[in-house]
Amino acid sequence: MVAAPSGAGKTSLVKALIHAMSNIEVAVSHTTRQRRPDESDGVNYHFVDKTRFKELQAEDAFIESAHVFGNLYGTSRQAIDKIAATGHHTILEIDWQGAAQIRQRDGASVHIFILPPSLQTLGARLLGRGQDDQETIKQRMNEAISEMSHYREFDYLVLNDDFDTALADLRRIVLGQGEDLRVEAQHARHQVIIDALTS
Repeated sequence: MVAAPSGAGKTSLVKALIHAMSNIEVAVSHTTRQRRPDESDGVNYHFVDKTRFKELQAEDAFIESAHVFGNLYGTSRQAIDKIAATGHHTILEIDWQGAAQIRQRDGASVHIFILPPSLQTLGARLLGRGQDDQETIKQRMNEAISEMSHYREFDYLVLNDDFDTALADLRRIVLGQGEDLRVEAQHARHQVIIDALTS
C-alpha cells in the first residue's frame, strides 16, 4: 500500500518503481472523477459514473473504497486477484482511508506513506502540474495537511525531497531492506520537517 497527499509524488515514484522492478504491478482503481487529458481508461483508472460505482459497492466488488475531493475511489478484488494469479507483488495507490480498510482485512500488508519535504514544495508541485485552478489547489493543500496527520498509521515513511533517493528508499522497502525507514525511525530523523508538515 502506498499513500500520500496529492502532489507528494506518489504516482511518479510508483511508476518508476514498476519500471525498475519487473515483479510488481499496480492494481488499477475505479474512480468517479473526470478523466484528465493525459489519462487512459483502464490504465490510470477505471473511470465510471457514481451510479456504476455504487452498484459495484453494493456487489462488494471493492476491497477498499474512499470519498476523496468529492469523488469516489475504490480498488476491486478482481484487480488484485488478477495480479496475484501472475505471482507478482501488488501495489495499491490509495489514501489513508483505504489503507485503514486494508489493514483491518490483511494484517500482513505493508503500508508506506510518502511525504513532501515542505508545504511550500507541495504547493509548488500542485501548481506546476497545471491541472487545477487556485481554489482547487487551496482545497488540496488543506486536505493534504489533514492527510499527512495520518502518517503514524503506516509502517514506513519516505520523504520525497530528492526523487532518486525517494525511489531508492521505496525499492529498499519492497525488498525488505528498509528497517531504517520505519515510521518511528523516520520521525526521529526528520522530526522538524514532519512537525512543520502536520502541525
